Amino acid sequence: MRIDNPINPYTWNVQAKANEPITVAALLDRAYRFTGMGPAPDWPLTAIHDRLEENAPRIAIIGGSWDHPAHIVDLETVYYAALAIWRAGGVPFYFGHPVMCDGTAQSTMGMSYSLQSRNAVAAMVANQMESHIYHGAYVIAGCDKTPLAVVAGLAHLDALRRRRGEAPVFATFAPAHVLKGGTIAPETHAELEALAQHAEAQGFPDLARDLRDTMQYILQCTTGTAFQGVLTRAVELGVLTPASHKAFERSLAVATCDAKGGICAFNGTGNSSRMAISALGFAHPAVDLLPEAPTAAQVERQVADLFKLANRPECGVREILRANICNCVRIHSATGGSSNLMMHMVAAMKYAGYDFSVWDIDRIRTALPVPDLFDYSLTKGRDIFQLALQKCQGLHRGVETVMYELLQNGMPMDVDAMTVTGTTWRERLSDTGGLSAAGVTENPIILHTPRRDYGGVEVLQGNFFESAEVKIAGMPAHQVEAFDDQVNFVLYFENEEDANRALLDPHILGKIQAGRLFPEPGLRAMARYNGPRLKLEVDAALPYDQLFDQMVRTGAIKITMVISGQGPEAFGMPEMFNPMQHVNANQAMRLLTTIFSDGRYSGVTYGAAMGHVTPEAARGGGILRLQTGDLLHIGLRTRRVDLLDPTALADGRVVPDAAVLAERDALAAARLRRIKARQKSVAAANRMEYHTDAAHGVVPLIVAEEATESWNSD
Repeated sequence: MRIDNPINPYTWNVQAKANEPITVAALLDRAYRFTGMGPAPDWPLTAIHDRLEENAPRIAIIGGSWDHPAHIVDLETVYYAALAIWRAGGVPFYFGHPVMCDGTAQSTMGMSYSLQSRNAVAAMVANQMESHIYHGAYVIAGCDKTPLAVVAGLAHLDALRRRRGEAPVFATFAPAHVLKGGTIAPETHAELEALAQHAEAQGFPDLARDLRDTMQYILQCTTGTAFQGVLTRAVELGVLTPASHKAFERSLAVATCDAKGGICAFNGTGNSSRMAISALGFAHPAVDLLPEAPTAAQVERQVADLFKLANRPECGVREILRANICNCVRIHSATGGSSNLMMHMVAAMKYAGYDFSVWDIDRIRTALPVPDLFDYSLTKGRDIFQLALQKCQGLHRGVETVMYELLQNGMPMDVDAMTVTGTTWRERLSDTGGLSAAGVTENPIILHTPRRDYGGVEVLQGNFFESAEVKIAGMPAHQVEAFDDQVNFVLYFENEEDANRALLDPHILGKIQAGRLFPEPGLRAMARYNGPRLKLEVDAALPYDQLFDQMVRTGAIKITMVISGQGPEAFGMPEMFNPMQHVNANQAMRLLTTIFSDGRYSGVTYGAAMGHVTPEAARGGGILRLQTGDLLHIGLRTRRVDLLDPTALADGRVVPDAAVLAERDALAAARLRRIKARQKSVAAANRMEYHTDAAHGVVPLIVAEEATESWNSD
């Protein structure tokens, strides 16, 4: 096979033909020694030279850094792919890129580098592919934001080469396998139960209940944060010593990750990215959704189809991305995907040169309500590792089953879009064996009958901001009911660190009450508004302290923790996972609290977490001017969050009014000065100034300026 390209630098660049054959030979030699597969080596330097000269497909195998659990077994897959590419007539190369683990970076400065690393990886992929003149890629897709980063880099390059009149860039993806979650050791479980009993005996039944709830989860890195929150409160209350806290952390940590590595089994950004890669048609079904690394035979099947993509414009990365973006949005919604993906899907389209934003995602998602087809649980044996086991047993076909069930429910999926098998979805779905989700009779995760008729991530608007997002799929129906059409008090924090300290304080509600942080007129007005809507008996005429206690006990008081100064420009847009996890690990706060932030959210977020707010605080957005005691109305069904006129609310009227924010110039200026000072704790080379906002993917402005092409003629 030859690439139909009028430009082949290997015909005249003698330095390239001197440098690269030894890298190819070294890769193949190691692959042969490691695997012991196939006939004796048949790759003399002269043969490699001639394939380069003759424009045989030059395929970059792209892997990730081995300091991330998703990539610790990459090497075996790299070797299988290298040998398969050579046998198919191509020239294999290998390069890796850094992969930042959001779990490792949580609660550290590393989270301020996380989102920026997506754009850095996209740039590195385009850079390396151009520098060494590769035609296509075999991608070992890892965790978090890097799979869409690689898509973005390849699509960006594909658009560039097509403008230059060169052959399309083609690629296939092998998502990293799923990591099996850990279990609490029996002796540790017994010690935690003894701690819960001790807490009850000391008069802290809420602490005991929260601890037992946390013990139900499989061990993942995210579970550690939940335990940290509960155990920190236990130390603060004198129920646990600091040394015992550390001993529990040690026992739980070493039991968490399986030695085979992989993408964690929770439905966070890692597995949402896996689902997105599959929904975009980039993941080959032979290697998708596996509980362990792919076999040589599976990789061989994938590589055989990879070579069918060469020289076909409809199979270029950019075109496959465009053709499948609607499929991806709907599958992301149906499977309860990560809020982060809202930005990552937009970014990939921007890098591909398309004029696309979160509002395009919103239009696709809301054109017809997308049913919730994913019954996922970390406490009931329905995690993504179990989903992978079911697929390997032939009980379903992963994303193909999700697409089939969406079609059965009337979703307008684009079945004529091309995929990396070299065939369309229609052709792939023509084989109906194992396609229906009804094949899983025990513990189904992909559902044949929808769990409810809505899901996904809602885009919100309001009178003091332009856009925000809430993962409605992360809220059970009873929680939607509890927070919809409710008046909330603002509890304001200028950064995540302050918010986390407050949430780890077991006396947080008592301090709000004692400090009268929520004004009495607003408290009484809230009682009169929220109580009837929640069908609660609340006596608004009670003295302040008795009323406060009654509203906490019944859930009639609602609190929106506003965490500002976390946007892309302010602080790199770290995830607000820890504050939300601390809320969820405290059932008293869980009944009362939403979070509203210009930071971002993962897929593992459970609860009323509103993030990705634009404009962010660093750009003078309205979130900068809110303060503790302000009143917000949250309408999840109306998809609005509005600042209210407190005087009107005292009269029983809900009147959106943000005029008071104009009076807070001095407050805003002081906060901006602190944001600017805090920015300097992030390396200058990694700050995200001169980028678009969250609604437009947080991509470099130069990328956005070239993203002018219409993505959809319909």
